[in-house]
Amino acid sequence: MTYHPKSDFIATMIERGFLADCTDYQGLDDALISGCKPAYIGFDATAQSLHVGSLIQIMMLRWFQKTGHQPITLMGGGTTKVGDPSFRADERPLLDPEQIDENIAGIKKVFAAYIDYDTDAENKALMLNNAEWLDDLNYLDFLRDIGRHFSVNRMLSFESVKSRLDREQSLSFLEFNYMILQAYDFLELNRRYGCVLQMGGSDQWGNIVNGIDLTRRVLDHEIYGLTSPLLTTSDGKKMGKSQDGAVWLNAEMRSPYEFWQFWRNTTDADVGRFLKLYTELPVDECDRLGALAGSEINEAKIRLANEVTTLLHGAQAAANAEATAREVFEKGGVGDDLPTLTLNAADLPISVVQLIVKSGLAKSGKEAKRLIAENGAKLDDAPLTDAGMMIDAGALSSPIKLSAGKKRHALVQLG
Repeated sequence: MTYHPKSDFIATMIERGFLADCTDYQGLDDALISGCKPAYIGFDATAQSLHVGSLIQIMMLRWFQKTGHQPITLMGGGTTKVGDPSFRADERPLLDPEQIDENIAGIKKVFAAYIDYDTDAENKALMLNNAEWLDDLNYLDFLRDIGRHFSVNRMLSFESVKSRLDREQSLSFLEFNYMILQAYDFLELNRRYGCVLQMGGSDQWGNIVNGIDLTRRVLDHEIYGLTSPLLTTSDGKKMGKSQDGAVWLNAEMRSPYEFWQFWRNTTDADVGRFLKLYTELPVDECDRLGALAGSEINEAKIRLANEVTTLLHGAQAAANAEATAREVFEKGGVGDDLPTLTLNAADLPISVVQLIVKSGLAKSGKEAKRLIAENGAKLDDAPLTDAGMMIDAGALSSPIKLSAGKKRHALVQLG
């Protein structure tokens, strides 16, 4: 990156590794130094929580506000009814309006931890829903006023669409309309709120460019797009996934301890990069911590886990998670903050295989049996060798600790 920005926001994006591409560095930079400007990122409501894969976008909105500008969080109440086909091999399952509203309610909880919607300052964040303008569109008017600005030839050339067609996988007309609706979002946000920038992952580049093009054609306004890299871990895994599924941001779907543990288990090579992206520590400090080696890198990982968990769940949750981890790993004890499964007497006796599945340490009985066969399972820190073992009320007279490998644990108790 050779561009030398004048605005704090672009300087931060470049310095901390957020920036993949921008439609016009100079134009956007000039716009941002001329005063408080609005920018948005859209989030479709495909689940009741966002996961760690969305955290880079949330941090971009946070930095946008911290550098004096107005972030707009756009909930995709309308676009979720269509589903974004970008780089997918199949069509997303269609959700009914009630499920979409429920998902939006779940997703909204996270943003308040990162972005200030209550300030009296000029850069007070906005939380909007594109159903507000998409739900009541008249189809014929929309085709005449908006559809005429789109070239099908050009839409087919976008990589997100092209890759699907090249693999001879079906792309429905419904999905094909998604990029038009996202472009229309940008137009409406510019018209209603003066929004000058759309941000997103680099897989959204084509959709963002469409919105810029449409807004220029309809309103003759100059607006911009900026993308972040699609993150993978140094071992090639998609960011946001762990051994036991998606790393959700909502506490009821992934406990603060499990969230903390995900960051504590970061690969050595990723520590410095993740500190820059997911914390607000100074860049020099991120570089220093990321360069540590041997056992010292573990303290850097604990710092990463504490900083990220504090931003989302608060300092107390981070402190509790660290205390529990130290007790579990260093003393071999049972921490207060471990994921806990509470059974009723009516559930007993129960096989240890079912217990491993119910506690979330394996996805299926088959996986649990394999874990036991490969000596990867422990009961109260003792190797678990008998897949046929039954657990009765006597065994649960005090809580027991189940472990899968060295890093994943759960507490089982009788309610």
